[in-house]
Amino acid sequence: MTKPILILGGRGKTGSRVADRLAARGLPVRLASRSTGFDWTERSTWAAALEGAASAYITYYPDIAIKGAADTVGALAELAVSLGVRRLVLLSGRGEPEAQRAEQQVLATNAEWTVVRGSWFNQNFDEGQFLEMVLGGEVALPVDTVREPFVDADDIADVVVAALTDRRHIGEIYEVTGPRLLSFAEAVAEINRAAGTAVRFRTMPAHEFLDWLAHSEVPDEIAGLLEELFSVVLDGRNESLADGVERALGRQPRDFADFAREAAARGAWRQAA
Repeated sequence: MTKPILILGGRGKTGSRVADRLAARGLPVRLASRSTGFDWTERSTWAAALEGAASAYITYYPDIAIKGAADTVGALAELAVSLGVRRLVLLSGRGEPEAQRAEQQVLATNAEWTVVRGSWFNQNFDEGQFLEMVLGGEVALPVDTVREPFVDADDIADVVVAALTDRRHIGEIYEVTGPRLLSFAEAVAEINRAAGTAVRFRTMPAHEFLDWLAHSEVPDEIAGLLEELFSVVLDGRNESLADGVERALGRQPRDFADFAREAAARGAWRQAA
């Protein structure tokens, strides 16, 4: 019997896509999340997920940029190798110090590793934290003209599947971005063009954003992550394109406008003001 491929975070934006692609190829897949008994905060739950797996796709919850993520990812990677999991594919973050520390932890093991270092996802606007804002008619964030090379989760999933199934990707760090830079205001404009909506973008003052986080129902760890991302990472350090999708797959990444048209066609923003 062929050993399964473990997907940590199998119900997430990229994990679910990776699992679907592998299953479509007829490959055995094992999903691990809190619903299956796996918990990043409880190391006693790790071995049951890892034992017997041939390889693993590692996505850290809630985000690899969070303080302490690197040491936790490193501990899991070491345990995985000790249990016979030879190939590890890590989803990392672009321009995030803690994410880069996590990469080094994985690279320090004896695993056959691949790192997929992603920019902000297109799907944050239709599956993630910005959806509620879009549906409410205003995306208000503490960012102005900084541009981001938003990447599509489907492109990330394709790169990850390639890394899990083809030995040519062992030892590679793929920095994956979309094909162009967009400000958040320009991304919202693309959504309006595709969906026929009139969603506004507003640059929210930092103090207002912090007040919103303090009084919202956002979990503390997510609030801390968002504060760091918008106050530190979105400082222009990622205003450049990378060729990870092209190097891994031999094709260009998906453009944000194509994502927006597809999402609009399936009604992702139908209730937007």
